[in-house]
Amino acid sequence: MSKIRPSKGAPYARILGVGGYRPTRVVPNEVILETIDSSDEWIRSRSGIQTRHWANDEETVAAMSIEASGKAIADAGISAEQIGGVIVSTVSHFKQTPAVATEIADKLGTAKAAAFDISAGCAGFGYGLTLAKGMIVEGSAEYVLVIGVERLSDLTDLEDRATAFLFGDGAGAVVVGPSPEPAIGPTIWGSEGDKSETIKQTVAWNEYDSSTDKFPAITQEGQAVFRWAVFEMAKVAQQALDVAGISPSELDVFIPHQANERIIDSMVKTLKLPEHVTVARDVRTTGNTSAASIPLAMERLLATGEAKSGDTALVIGFGAGLVYAATVVTLP
Repeated sequence: MSKIRPSKGAPYARILGVGGYRPTRVVPNEVILETIDSSDEWIRSRSGIQTRHWANDEETVAAMSIEASGKAIADAGISAEQIGGVIVSTVSHFKQTPAVATEIADKLGTAKAAAFDISAGCAGFGYGLTLAKGMIVEGSAEYVLVIGVERLSDLTDLEDRATAFLFGDGAGAVVVGPSPEPAIGPTIWGSEGDKSETIKQTVAWNEYDSSTDKFPAITQEGQAVFRWAVFEMAKVAQQALDVAGISPSELDVFIPHQANERIIDSMVKTLKLPEHVTVARDVRTTGNTSAASIPLAMERLLATGEAKSGDTALVIGFGAGLVYAATVVTLP
């Protein structure tokens, strides 16, 4: 018989606060067209993107995360000292070690919170949210900060016609804490590593030769990714609704990864979402910010009043790996 005491965590977990940070520089499509042979109409019709934000030298991964996290902590009505865990999802923090999460935890003023980074691409927020929920229910933390942050402008090849217009920078954060009732549903997540070459870094860091190679960038096989996202991720989204016991008619908000508006439209159609469901379309002015896209879109919907506290939302992230994560949440 085990001698280990049972954990004394909360019965359930929920998102208590959300915050976002978008860099001050707004980059319209006209700037992108300086280096690729395309048009504003083509970019908008293919992706829905009109503008994106690019970070300056001071808007580092850590700095943007701290700004977004401060807003999320204030929105949750707690203090930084109460944060017991900091989870950062990013692919654009260039130091292999230490984790940027430790710097963020310290500068926010947490009381030596557990802190670590994860690399799960555009599904990273969903992965982090699932880990945070487990930490709270298990009892290893009362409040956990989940951050999605990217400086993808550092990893963009501005001469690549297929990707130059896609990526933006920013940080989104949520505070996850205890709840007396279910407010974060079961996660449907997974990976399809046999498709890992469809989204990848052009050159590995240890193979990069600055005298002959372009700086490493993100590249993708656009059509293959589009087909996978449209057909396979709609199935995953439906599974997340099913395990949460939520029908499309009961859903208030849909917050998919802001990769491409055509993908979003196709998923809405495949899921047969009713017209009353508010659909996040932050991609139009923020671009694809990978792990940051879902919390940034969530923050904007709440700030504009398009969504409200207590709404039931389906969130799904998908991308490099290929990885995915979907769940139903109650909005803070």
